[in-house]
Amino acid sequence: MVKQIFVNLAVKDLQASIDFYTRLGFTFNPQFTDDKATCMILGENIFVMLLVEDRFKDFTNKPISDAKKTTEALICVMLESREAVVAMVDNALKAGGANVKPAQDYGWMYGHSFADPDGHQWEPSYADMSKFPAQ
Repeated sequence: MVKQIFVNLAVKDLQASIDFYTRLGFTFNPQFTDDKATCMILGENIFVMLLVEDRFKDFTNKPISDAKKTTEALICVMLESREAVVAMVDNALKAGGANVKPAQDYGWMYGHSFADPDGHQWEPSYADMSKFPAQ
């Protein structure tokens, strides 16, 4: 089984990304932080490496996608409540993020989306599995 997950995202301005995600309440591991990268902590074993584009290129032979023009991935994070979803999106928009699409309410599940300053699409969501529709 997988013990940890590291999502790697290319960013244009590392400090701007750190400032943005700090306003959303995330913290960073200083052991994996320098002027070209930082390790954002999402959970006990879930991390996002924010890498300036030149450093990101060290890990791939393919061109880096422009997340403001194309969708490279949808990063869904499950939160503890609907209110936490609303708060994260509100904080993202106040910090300079963009509203990607309206909130989606399925009764048992609630989600919303925002894009960070580099255009990476995040989808904070909440699910109450006790209300999951019977199949």
